[in-house]
Amino acid sequence: MSGVAARVGRVWSRLTPEQRMAAISAILLLLSMLLPWYQETTFPNGKKHEYGLNAFQVYSFVEAAIFVVAVAVLVLLWMRGEGRAFHLPGGDGTVILVAGVWVMFLIFFRQLDKPAGRHEGMFQTSVGVQWGIFVAFLLGALLAWNGVRIRARHTPEPRLEDDVTAPTAGPAGPRPPEDAAPTAGPAGPRPPEDAATTAVARRPGASEAEDGNGSSQLSFDEPPESRAPR
Repeated sequence: MSGVAARVGRVWSRLTPEQRMAAISAILLLLSMLLPWYQETTFPNGKKHEYGLNAFQVYSFVEAAIFVVAVAVLVLLWMRGEGRAFHLPGGDGTVILVAGVWVMFLIFFRQLDKPAGRHEGMFQTSVGVQWGIFVAFLLGALLAWNGVRIRARHTPEPRLEDDVTAPTAGPAGPRPPEDAAPTAGPAGPRPPEDAATTAVARRPGASEAEDGNGSSQLSFDEPPESRAPR
Protein backbone atom coordinates (compact mmCIF):
# COMPACT_ATOMS: atom_id res chain seq x y z
CA MET A 1 0.00 0.00 0.00
CA SER A 2 2.87 2.38 0.70
CA GLY A 3 4.18 1.85 -2.85
CA VAL A 4 0.77 2.63 -4.33
CA ALA A 5 0.42 5.74 -2.18
CA ALA A 6 3.88 6.90 -3.22
CA ARG A 7 3.03 6.37 -6.86
CA VAL A 8 -0.24 8.28 -6.54
CA GLY A 9 1.57 11.13 -4.80
CA ARG A 10 4.22 11.24 -7.50
CA VAL A 11 1.60 11.36 -10.26
CA TRP A 12 -0.40 14.02 -8.42
CA SER A 13 2.67 16.25 -7.99
CA ARG A 14 3.35 16.19 -11.74
CA LEU A 15 -0.10 17.51 -12.67
CA THR A 16 -0.80 21.19 -13.18
CA PRO A 17 -3.35 22.94 -10.92
CA GLU A 18 -5.93 22.85 -13.74
CA GLN A 19 -5.38 19.14 -14.26
CA ARG A 20 -5.74 18.51 -10.54
CA MET A 21 -9.05 20.36 -10.47
CA ALA A 22 -10.26 18.30 -13.43
CA ALA A 23 -9.30 15.12 -11.59
CA ILE A 24 -11.15 16.27 -8.46
CA SER A 25 -14.22 17.08 -10.57
CA ALA A 26 -14.19 13.59 -12.11
CA ILE A 27 -13.81 11.94 -8.69
CA LEU A 28 -16.67 13.99 -7.24
CA LEU A 29 -18.79 13.10 -10.27
CA LEU A 30 -18.28 9.42 -9.54
CA LEU A 31 -19.14 9.92 -5.88
CA SER A 32 -22.27 11.88 -6.80
CA MET A 33 -23.66 8.75 -8.43
CA LEU A 34 -24.07 7.38 -4.89
CA LEU A 35 -26.36 10.27 -3.96
CA PRO A 36 -30.15 10.01 -4.37
CA TRP A 37 -30.73 10.73 -8.04
CA TYR A 38 -34.28 9.41 -8.24
CA GLN A 39 -37.27 9.11 -6.00
CA GLU A 40 -39.51 6.09 -6.35
CA THR A 41 -43.03 6.48 -5.09
CA THR A 42 -45.21 3.43 -4.47
CA PHE A 43 -48.85 3.08 -3.56
CA PRO A 44 -49.31 -0.32 -1.94
CA ASN A 45 -52.85 -0.78 -0.60
CA GLY A 46 -53.58 2.87 -1.33
CA LYS A 47 -50.74 4.13 0.89
CA LYS A 48 -47.92 6.32 -0.40
CA HIS A 49 -44.28 5.33 0.18
CA GLU A 50 -41.19 7.11 -1.17
CA TYR A 51 -37.70 5.67 -1.62
CA GLY A 52 -34.50 7.36 -2.69
CA LEU A 53 -32.51 5.62 -5.41
CA ASN A 54 -28.96 6.36 -6.50
CA ALA A 55 -27.66 6.20 -10.07
CA PHE A 56 -26.59 2.57 -9.77
CA GLN A 57 -30.02 1.41 -8.61
CA VAL A 58 -31.69 2.78 -11.73
CA TYR A 59 -29.05 1.81 -14.24
CA SER A 60 -29.42 2.64 -17.91
CA PHE A 61 -27.39 3.98 -20.83
CA VAL A 62 -27.31 7.47 -19.29
CA GLU A 63 -25.79 6.39 -15.98
CA ALA A 64 -23.36 4.02 -17.72
CA ALA A 65 -22.17 6.77 -20.07
CA ILE A 66 -21.59 9.21 -17.20
CA PHE A 67 -19.62 6.57 -15.30
CA VAL A 68 -17.43 5.80 -18.33
CA VAL A 69 -16.76 9.50 -18.99
CA ALA A 70 -15.61 10.15 -15.41
CA VAL A 71 -13.33 7.10 -15.40
CA ALA A 72 -11.90 8.02 -18.82
CA VAL A 73 -10.96 11.51 -17.60
CA LEU A 74 -9.20 10.04 -14.57
CA VAL A 75 -7.29 7.55 -16.74
CA LEU A 76 -6.22 10.37 -19.08
CA LEU A 77 -4.91 12.51 -16.24
CA TRP A 78 -3.20 9.52 -14.62
CA MET A 79 -1.32 8.74 -17.82
CA ARG A 80 -0.31 12.38 -18.21
CA GLY A 81 1.00 12.36 -14.65
CA GLU A 82 3.13 9.35 -15.50
CA GLY A 83 4.52 11.13 -18.55
CA ARG A 84 2.84 8.94 -21.18
CA ALA A 85 3.26 10.45 -24.65
CA PHE A 86 0.23 10.36 -26.96
CA HIS A 87 -1.76 12.97 -28.84
CA LEU A 88 -5.51 13.57 -28.67
CA PRO A 89 -7.45 15.57 -31.27
CA GLY A 90 -7.68 19.13 -30.00
CA GLY A 91 -5.55 18.40 -26.94
CA ASP A 92 -6.39 17.27 -23.42
CA GLY A 93 -8.32 20.44 -22.60
CA THR A 94 -10.68 19.97 -25.52
CA VAL A 95 -11.31 16.33 -24.63
CA ILE A 96 -12.10 17.20 -21.00
CA LEU A 97 -14.32 20.07 -22.11
CA VAL A 98 -16.31 17.77 -24.40
CA ALA A 99 -16.57 15.19 -21.60
CA GLY A 100 -18.09 17.76 -19.22
CA VAL A 101 -20.55 19.02 -21.83
CA TRP A 102 -21.55 15.43 -22.64
CA VAL A 103 -22.30 14.75 -18.97
CA MET A 104 -24.45 17.86 -18.79
CA PHE A 105 -26.35 16.85 -21.92
CA LEU A 106 -27.00 13.33 -20.59
CA ILE A 107 -28.37 14.65 -17.31
CA PHE A 108 -30.54 17.18 -19.11
CA PHE A 109 -31.85 14.38 -21.33
CA ARG A 110 -32.63 12.39 -18.19
CA GLN A 111 -34.93 15.17 -17.00
CA LEU A 112 -37.01 14.73 -20.15
CA ASP A 113 -36.89 10.93 -20.18
CA LYS A 114 -37.28 9.78 -16.62
CA PRO A 115 -37.15 6.09 -15.73
CA ALA A 116 -40.52 4.45 -16.14
CA GLY A 117 -42.41 3.19 -13.10
CA ARG A 118 -44.02 -0.18 -12.64
CA HIS A 119 -47.66 -1.03 -12.91
CA GLU A 120 -48.41 -4.54 -11.65
CA GLY A 121 -52.06 -4.92 -10.67
CA MET A 122 -52.64 -2.97 -7.50
CA PHE A 123 -48.94 -2.21 -7.15
CA GLN A 124 -47.98 1.01 -8.92
CA THR A 125 -44.78 3.04 -8.79
CA SER A 126 -43.58 6.31 -10.27
CA VAL A 127 -40.03 7.62 -10.50
CA GLY A 128 -38.97 11.26 -10.20
CA VAL A 129 -35.63 13.03 -9.81
CA GLN A 130 -33.97 14.20 -6.62
CA TRP A 131 -31.28 16.66 -5.66
CA GLY A 132 -28.37 14.28 -6.31
CA ILE A 133 -28.78 14.43 -10.08
CA PHE A 134 -28.54 18.23 -10.00
CA VAL A 135 -25.26 17.98 -8.09
CA ALA A 136 -23.97 15.73 -10.86
CA PHE A 137 -25.06 18.32 -13.43
CA LEU A 138 -23.06 21.03 -11.65
CA LEU A 139 -20.03 18.75 -11.44
CA GLY A 140 -20.28 18.16 -15.19
CA ALA A 141 -20.22 21.93 -15.68
CA LEU A 142 -17.18 22.17 -13.38
CA LEU A 143 -15.43 19.48 -15.41
CA ALA A 144 -16.10 21.39 -18.62
CA TRP A 145 -14.80 24.61 -17.07
CA ASN A 146 -11.56 22.91 -16.05
CA GLY A 147 -11.20 21.71 -19.63
CA VAL A 148 -11.43 25.35 -20.75
CA ARG A 149 -8.73 26.29 -18.23
CA ILE A 150 -6.41 23.53 -19.48
CA ARG A 151 -6.90 24.78 -23.05
CA ALA A 152 -6.13 28.36 -22.00
CA ARG A 153 -2.97 27.29 -20.16
CA HIS A 154 -1.62 25.44 -23.23
CA THR A 155 -0.14 22.67 -21.12
CA PRO A 156 2.41 20.87 -23.37
CA GLU A 157 1.96 17.17 -23.96
CA PRO A 158 4.84 14.79 -23.27
CA ARG A 159 7.07 14.32 -26.32
CA LEU A 160 6.93 11.07 -28.21
CA GLU A 161 10.02 8.88 -27.88
CA ASP A 162 10.54 8.74 -31.63
CA ASP A 163 10.40 12.52 -31.99
CA VAL A 164 14.12 13.17 -31.96
CA THR A 165 15.20 16.53 -33.35
CA ALA A 166 18.88 16.41 -32.40
CA PRO A 167 21.19 14.90 -35.07
CA THR A 168 22.81 11.61 -34.21
CA ALA A 169 26.31 10.44 -35.03
CA GLY A 170 26.89 7.99 -37.87
CA PRO A 171 28.53 4.57 -37.62
CA ALA A 172 32.02 6.10 -37.69
CA GLY A 173 31.26 8.42 -34.76
CA PRO A 174 31.14 12.20 -34.64
CA ARG A 175 33.61 14.13 -36.75
CA PRO A 176 36.11 16.15 -34.68
CA PRO A 177 36.26 19.89 -35.27
CA GLU A 178 38.82 21.20 -37.68
CA ASP A 179 40.62 23.29 -35.10
CA ALA A 180 41.04 20.38 -32.69
CA ALA A 181 44.59 19.46 -31.70
CA PRO A 182 45.98 16.34 -33.43
CA THR A 183 45.99 13.17 -31.42
CA ALA A 184 48.80 10.69 -31.11
CA GLY A 185 48.56 7.71 -33.43
CA PRO A 186 50.38 4.38 -33.37
CA ALA A 187 53.56 5.91 -34.81
CA GLY A 188 53.73 8.71 -32.25
CA PRO A 189 52.47 12.26 -32.13
CA ARG A 190 52.04 14.07 -35.37
CA PRO A 191 54.12 17.25 -35.68
CA PRO A 192 52.24 20.46 -36.20
CA GLU A 193 51.78 21.59 -39.73
CA ASP A 194 53.43 24.97 -39.21
CA ALA A 195 56.67 23.46 -37.88
CA ALA A 196 59.25 24.11 -40.61
CA THR A 197 61.81 21.44 -41.28
CA THR A 198 65.09 22.73 -42.58
CA ALA A 199 67.33 20.75 -44.86
CA VAL A 200 71.06 21.30 -44.93
CA ALA A 201 72.18 21.98 -48.48
CA ARG A 202 75.44 20.46 -49.64
CA ARG A 203 78.04 22.89 -50.72
CA PRO A 204 79.07 22.72 -54.31
CA GLY A 205 82.09 20.52 -54.75
CA ALA A 206 81.82 18.96 -51.35
CA SER A 207 82.73 15.31 -51.13
CA GLU A 208 80.52 12.53 -49.86
CA ALA A 209 82.78 12.13 -46.88
CA GLU A 210 80.93 14.93 -45.11
CA ASP A 211 79.85 13.96 -41.74
CA GLY A 212 76.47 14.61 -40.24
CA ASN A 213 77.48 18.06 -39.01
CA GLY A 214 78.02 19.38 -42.52
CA SER A 215 81.87 19.55 -42.24
CA SER A 216 84.15 17.89 -44.77
CA GLN A 217 87.71 16.48 -44.44
CA LEU A 218 90.22 17.91 -46.91
CA SER A 219 92.92 15.63 -48.32
CA PHE A 220 96.27 16.99 -49.60
CA ASP A 221 97.17 13.76 -51.40
CA GLU A 222 96.49 13.78 -55.05
CA PRO A 223 94.55 10.83 -56.40
CA PRO A 224 96.64 8.29 -58.40
CA GLU A 225 94.71 8.98 -61.58
CA SER A 226 95.52 12.69 -61.54
CA ARG A 227 99.42 12.25 -61.27
CA ALA A 228 101.20 13.01 -64.51
CA PRO A 229 103.88 10.46 -65.71
CA ARG A 230 107.42 11.62 -65.68
